[in-house]
Amino acid sequence: MLLSCPAFAVSSIPQQKVLHSRSHWTEANTNACIKGKFNLYQIVASSRNLKFITGSVSKEGNTSVEYDAPFPNDYSDLLKQAKKATELALKDGKQLMEIEFPTAGLQSVSGDGEGGNEMTGSMQLIREFCDIVVTPEKATRTRIFFPEANEVKFARQVFEGASFKLDYLTKPSFFEDFGFGEKVKMADRVKPDDELFLVGYPYFNVNEMIVVEELYKEAVMNTTRKLIIFNGELDRIRSGYYPPFFYPKLAALTKTLLPMMETVYYIHNFKGRNGGTLFRCYPGPWRVLRMVGNKYFCVYQQETMPSLKEVALDILPAA
Repeated sequence: MLLSCPAFAVSSIPQQKVLHSRSHWTEANTNACIKGKFNLYQIVASSRNLKFITGSVSKEGNTSVEYDAPFPNDYSDLLKQAKKATELALKDGKQLMEIEFPTAGLQSVSGDGEGGNEMTGSMQLIREFCDIVVTPEKATRTRIFFPEANEVKFARQVFEGASFKLDYLTKPSFFEDFGFGEKVKMADRVKPDDELFLVGYPYFNVNEMIVVEELYKEAVMNTTRKLIIFNGELDRIRSGYYPPFFYPKLAALTKTLLPMMETVYYIHNFKGRNGGTLFRCYPGPWRVLRMVGNKYFCVYQQETMPSLKEVALDILPAA
């Protein structure tokens, strides 16, 4: 069942992007989509029985945009929302944070864009995010980690003129194609005046997130430093995509690292007959949205993150 809310006007806004794989760069356009005002009708679940209650949220309303933020108009709007969510999380003392959203279009799903191009999209958006979140005097105390040393070479072009420290998690090796990279001791990468770490898309190699955990344990835990994982595709780990038998250290992150993490901004789209979007902007609830025609509807919400399986198999089909 769907409850109506005012429509979003859908537009196509070209946004220039520099795309690369780990071996080349090209130019391309990407389209971003949604525009307008949002009134939310909330649906709350109790066990598997859905209860319907009504509420209203708009950009002009009394409820803060940060709490019940509307789906972003475009990537510029998305970054502003992510900035506010991050600032509120930092104010609340959150130390380990996740930001996750598609880069091939706000309504895209994993696989819609070529992997290297998606990484480049994330790199550009990391630059824009850091530009609006990090004050100039804090730029030299912000260290941005990319998956491997070769990525830093590309990053220097995207971050030209910025004072952020660019770094890497792993070094490429002869065995890289088999999922192995040269281990970098994180304690040796960190400098005493570092205050904020941002790790960009650590999912190309299965060892990258293990190194991120090392970074957290050795340089963040029991300090005043903060760590943000930006488009790390952590749902692969949450969902058991990597069999624990073959990847025990990676699977262990669901019990060690991930429970300590606050997802401050998140968009995950579901395509097909029962398509929709799982959306969260800290400190608001997790909401499942569905677009019908040019209108968005909230069909479900809860305070904790539902699994993607639950959204796909239970919540969206029942909506």
